Amino acid sequence: MNTCQQIERSLIKTYRKTIWNPFIGALKEYKMIAPGDRIAVCLSGGKDSFVLAKCLQELQRHGSEVPFELEFIAMDPGYRPENRQKIQQLMTQLDLPGHIFDSPIFSVVEKQAGSPCYLCARMRRGYLYKYAQELGCNKIALGHHFDDVIETTLMSMLYAAEMRTMMPKLHSTNFPGMELIRPLYMVREKDITNWSRYNGLEFLRCACSVTDSSREDSGSKRAEVKALLTELRKTNKQIDINIFRSAQNVNLETILSYHKGEDYHTFLDEY
Repeated sequence: MNTCQQIERSLIKTYRKTIWNPFIGALKEYKMIAPGDRIAVCLSGGKDSFVLAKCLQELQRHGSEVPFELEFIAMDPGYRPENRQKIQQLMTQLDLPGHIFDSPIFSVVEKQAGSPCYLCARMRRGYLYKYAQELGCNKIALGHHFDDVIETTLMSMLYAAEMRTMMPKLHSTNFPGMELIRPLYMVREKDITNWSRYNGLEFLRCACSVTDSSREDSGSKRAEVKALLTELRKTNKQIDINIFRSAQNVNLETILSYHKGEDYHTFLDEY
């Protein structure tokens, strides 16, 4: 058994309970894959996207009752040469034959005032959809995990004055017929980190030329929320799942107002 096979085996053996089962559970719970899907797995260079790629690859090879196809794609938005080379090395090491394509995102974002991250994320999504569609795909798969969902939910309340969460799948508004899926929706970040360390794998963290940093921005709002959750977990180990379930258990009788698209409602409507 070679190194890559050992890494693959660890997903369905050593990390079956913490990664593989939650991965399969989310796929089934949210009906993410349908027969005949052609899915573009988007590789950012980080641990999350690569564990996603290996999970989907293993499912396609050995465990799926639903036939589907995969394309592995990585976008170079203007990385330094060593970072692009690192992504290519990881794709080769993990037996993920795919495509690296170029985009001008960093050069565009560098010219923007303030935090560039929101614009960068939106542009990345558009380029990924476009390239995936050119490859004949009808879905893109991103490596967002359970912690991303919890943090996004809390951030929307604390900083955007809005109750919203990160959805497990979405229809694209700008690319008809395309969908976005998040198969790691129920997988916790600590377990992905443990899997990476167990297999001696090193991934990119932040390769952004704008922030010029290989580490997470400790001053970001997401970092603040991560720190807050760390403190809350000390006294309530259920805090993550409680936040998650709150988005599934909305009591409209005790909500001041809500909207769906442009259709707004207030509790006074039926008072």
